[in-house]
Amino acid sequence: MSGTLVLVRHGQSDWNLKNLFTGWRDPDLTALGVEEAKAGGKALAEYGIKFDVAFTSSLIRAQRTCQFVLDAVGQSSLETIRDQALNERDYGDLSGLNKDDAREKWGEEQVHVWRRSYDVPPPGGESLRDTGARVWPYYLTDILPRVLAGEKVLVAAHGNSLRSLVMVLDRLTKEEILKLNLATGVPMVYKLNANSTVASKEVLGDMSAAH
Repeated sequence: MSGTLVLVRHGQSDWNLKNLFTGWRDPDLTALGVEEAKAGGKALAEYGIKFDVAFTSSLIRAQRTCQFVLDAVGQSSLETIRDQALNERDYGDLSGLNKDDAREKWGEEQVHVWRRSYDVPPPGGESLRDTGARVWPYYLTDILPRVLAGEKVLVAAHGNSLRSLVMVLDRLTKEEILKLNLATGVPMVYKLNANSTVASKEVLGDMSAAH
């Protein structure tokens, strides 16, 4: 048996609350987002895990979620590696726009295609496939080797960067990944085999709370 990989989506951000496309913009967590991050950390503390290293994105909402989780498991000063490879999908021209305003400007159907298709990017932005194209190499070179060496690794990141990882780990099709939403602050605990396939997966919380 190799190590353990824990994935956590950041808690609710200010722009999640305001229904804005966020992407690479950098709003902070809301009070609810802080509570969600702390709850995820508490679930991991009760699970009894201690980490060897943490990875997060270059965005504050993921970094603060990461820190709240580490505080909860008693590892506040753990080595934490930040990299924009784990950033949220870049929404390009949609970034900062209210989702209802975007529908008014481009039409409901077009906005739905940008949000929910696998390989159609919004103007100036990334599709889910594009997001995976930067997340997967980083996972293979920086994260996976540490898990395969037997370490317990925390990744605190974003809905779409984590969906692209879950797609590979859970062997989901393009159609299946589009239906998957990850709840904020809910840890997913993967134990990997030596050949990097998934031996087991446990969700420590309610995935039906995804928004």
